Amino acid sequence: MPAEMIEMPPLLEVQGLVVTTTGSDGKVVRLIDDVSFTVNDGEVVGIVGESGSGKSLTMLAVMGLLPYGLEVAEGTIRWRGENIVGLREREMREIRGREIGMIFQDPMTALNPLRRIESQLAEAIRLHQRMSRAEAKGRVHDLLGRVGVKEAAKRAHAYPHEWSGGMRQRAVIAMAMSNDPALLIADEPTTALDVTVQAQVMKTLEKARAELSSALILITHDLGLAAQNASRMLIMYSGRIVESGTTRDIFLSPAHPYTQGLLKSQLTARDDRAYAIPGNPPSPRLRPSGCAFAPRCELSRGRSICVDVRPALELRPHGSRSACHFAEEVGIAVPVEPVGSEA
Repeated sequence: MPAEMIEMPPLLEVQGLVVTTTGSDGKVVRLIDDVSFTVNDGEVVGIVGESGSGKSLTMLAVMGLLPYGLEVAEGTIRWRGENIVGLREREMREIRGREIGMIFQDPMTALNPLRRIESQLAEAIRLHQRMSRAEAKGRVHDLLGRVGVKEAAKRAHAYPHEWSGGMRQRAVIAMAMSNDPALLIADEPTTALDVTVQAQVMKTLEKARAELSSALILITHDLGLAAQNASRMLIMYSGRIVESGTTRDIFLSPAHPYTQGLLKSQLTARDDRAYAIPGNPPSPRLRPSGCAFAPRCELSRGRSICVDVRPALELRPHGSRSACHFAEEVGIAVPVEPVGSEA
C-alpha cells in the first residue's frame, strides 16, 4: 500500500492576531483585532484597504518589526508550522531576510542614504550566506541586472539619491530577493511612482517572484492593482479583515459594503469623477462596539444590530467570507478583470 501523504502546513498561518498599544491614559488599544489568514507556497495574496486599516502593521508583526510600544498581545504567527511569536531577535533574524523578504513602501527610507547601493545589498547577502566580499559583490551585480538595472556593475556604486524612484524600488526588490526567500512581502511597492514606472516595477516584482517560485503578499490600497496580480484577496478595515476570498469572487460577488465602496471608487474610462466612501475610518481608540464600518454604511441605516453587534467573518454561499450582518444584500458589477480571467 502506498504510504499516506503527509499534509504540509501553510507557508504562513496567522491566527487570532491582536496587536496592542497602551495610551497615555493607561488604556490598552487594539490596533490589529483578531486577524487570521494563511498563505500557501507560490500563492499571491493581495491585502487591500484604506490607509490606517492595519495592512502594513499586520505584516510588521509577521516580520517581528513592530515599533516600540506595540506588541503582539494575542494569537499565533506560524511559519512553516512553527509559532514565531516571541522568538529571540537572533532567531527571528534567521527567518527575516533569508526566508521572508520585505519590500518596504518608501525605498528612500528603506535604503541608507549614506551608503552605496552595492554595499547595502552585499551586507544583506553576507548576513545570511557564507560569501567573500568579491562573491557578494558579483551576486549584487547579478541581482540588479535581473531586476532591470542596466550596467549594474557600474551603477551599483551610486548612492540612493543618485537613482530615480523607480530605480531605487528595483534596488529594494533586489535586496528582498537576495537570499531567495520563500515569501516576499511588498508593501505599497508602487506608491509615489508614475503610471508607466508602476507597471515596470510590478513587472519586475512578478518576474522576481516567478524566478524564485516565491509566495507574494501584495499590500495596496488599489483594488485594480491587486486584481491584476493576486489570485486571492483580503479586505481590511479598521484593524480587521472584513472580507476574504478569490479575486474573482471579490470582484463579481462582493459581500461587504466596504468592498463594494472600494470597487465603486475605481475609475474607468466611462467615469468623469471618482466615487468616495462617505466619512472616515474610526480611530482605534474610538471604534464602535458593533461594526466599525456602520457609521459610513448605507445598509446599516436604522439597523441597531450593526451598531450593537460586531459581525463575525463568516463563510458565504459563493465561497468568500464576509463580516457583515447583511452580506446577502451587497452586490455590484465591476468592469475590472481579475487575474486569471479570460480575454
